[in-house]
Formats: sequence, C-alpha cells, structure tokens
Amino acid sequence: MFVCWGNICRSPIAERVAEQRASAVGLSDVRFSSAATSTEELGRPMDPRAAAVLRQYGYRDGDHVAHQITAEEIDGADLVIAMEPLHIERMRRLGDVDSALDEGRMALLTEFDPDAQPGSGVPDPWYGGPEGFEDTLAAVEAAIPGVLDRIRELQQQSVS
Repeated sequence: MFVCWGNICRSPIAERVAEQRASAVGLSDVRFSSAATSTEELGRPMDPRAAAVLRQYGYRDGDHVAHQITAEEIDGADLVIAMEPLHIERMRRLGDVDSALDEGRMALLTEFDPDAQPGSGVPDPWYGGPEGFEDTLAAVEAAIPGVLDRIRELQQQSVS
C-alpha cells in the first residue's frame, strides 16, 4: 500500500507504476493499493495532472477514488510505503503501527532508491506545474525496482 497526503497524486502514481512494473516482471500475485493520511480529498479521483503524466509515460491511469488509510489496512498490509516521513507520523496517530515499523513492513518510498537521500521524501507536486508530476514519476520509477525486490523477499519468506 502506497500512502501520501491526499491520495490523488503521489500514491496513485506509485500504485499504477508498481502494478505495471510488477506485471512486466511476472509478479502477478501481488495486489497494490493506495491511501491518504488526510481527509481533504476523500472520494475524489486522481488529480488530472497525475493521470496525464501517467498516460504520457505509458502507464494506465484507470479509475481511482481517494480514501483514508485505516489501522486495519496497515495491520493487514504486507508493506506500507509512505511518500514522506510526515505520513508515517500521521499513520502512528491511527493506532499501534509501531509493530509494522519494527517488522519492516512500513517504510519511505525513497528507502527503496539507492540514490535517494536517506530519510527524504517524494516532494508533493500538487502545488506546482506539470514538471512536478514528472519529477514525482521519476522518483517513483527510481524506487519501484527496490520495492519489487522487497516483495520478492516477502514472498520467499512466506514460502519458507
């Protein structure tokens, strides 16, 4: 599960990229989703600029309805990936998510990009122009190979 502030830009972009990249490498038994830490955008579709950048770079934008993450979703997810440290802090307010952190099931997206600054986040493109959405897509694309490697590890652990 990918998590950002409103679930209309960064997390749905990450969800779509992960879906397509996982399918391309044969990880078909994985389900990706996304959610918000705030209530500001609940029920809204993906930001049109996010959908446009996905289409421009060959990803499907698809149907999307923003929703807020719940403690139950965190508990049930194999991996919860936040776009910024703030999102992890906001998820902590939902309940006891420290076990997800302790178990390595919660992380920042940038932790999966070997070239990213440790502890950094994916900047929110909502306040700017189209180039911000391209930057977000590039940050997501840089991290997704690491995310897929982690998913493979989790799958191997569950088989063992």
